[in-house]
Amino acid sequence: MYLTSHADYTLRLLIHLAVQRNETATIQEIAAHYGISRNHLMKVANQAVQEGYVKAVRGRMGGLRLAMSPREINIGRVLRSVEDWTMVECFDKSGNSCRITRGCGLRGILKEALDAYFSVLDSYSLADVVQRKTLLVQLLGLRPA
Repeated sequence: MYLTSHADYTLRLLIHLAVQRNETATIQEIAAHYGISRNHLMKVANQAVQEGYVKAVRGRMGGLRLAMSPREINIGRVLRSVEDWTMVECFDKSGNSCRITRGCGLRGILKEALDAYFSVLDSYSLADVVQRKTLLVQLLGLRPA
């Protein structure tokens, strides 16, 4: 299974904001720390704000910060909100034109696998991801809190 760069960057954004919990960070700063596209990160940040994970702070000292505690941000929920999980055509109820859907067992098998995948992801929060905060701060080249 492959996550898109959009999902990857969403997780990276959340990780960055979680380790810098008491500070705001700009999209430019975050993009520079990860060496990723500022424009792509801007789209990711906008969606993260719309989903309620991130809060945009206006003004001279503005930027982005987490809108809730890392413990409240569920990894499975985040990935469901930023990825399209239509793995095969028969998952798409509105546009399924596969001729064998009614007789094929693949849809049920893939759904079971996807449910198992999310069962694991749903058991973790952003707090679990950033347990090694000191090392993450060092690896990102951030100032220790």
